[in-house]
Amino acid sequence: MAIKITDECINCGACEPECPNNAIYEGGDAWAIADGTSIKSGTFVLMDGTVVDATQEHDPRSFDTYYITPNKCTECQGFHDEPQCAAVCPVDCCVPDEMYRETVEELLQKKAKLHL
Repeated sequence: MAIKITDECINCGACEPECPNNAIYEGGDAWAIADGTSIKSGTFVLMDGTVVDATQEHDPRSFDTYYITPNKCTECQGFHDEPQCAAVCPVDCCVPDEMYRETVEELLQKKAKLHL
């Protein structure tokens, strides 16, 4: 499953540079599939089945704290042994997001799509 950042976030920003998928954004910032991935143009199918342009900016998931978009989160599968956001978070607010359950195989497939 994807990782989420809880309301306990202190906005230190330690997690953002650790994400190999650039799935972590500062509160209030819009996100796009093309940010930090090898997909720079064309279409991409989001987790809910919506087809979007890779460069399309999406509304922030949070305005007050850093957030993770589950459409790009792979729990660092294929990159690291554990989610790096959780490993560096000083207040342990990077936790599994129960709303987005994915198998390791599904996470690796997502990684392959994001990093062709």
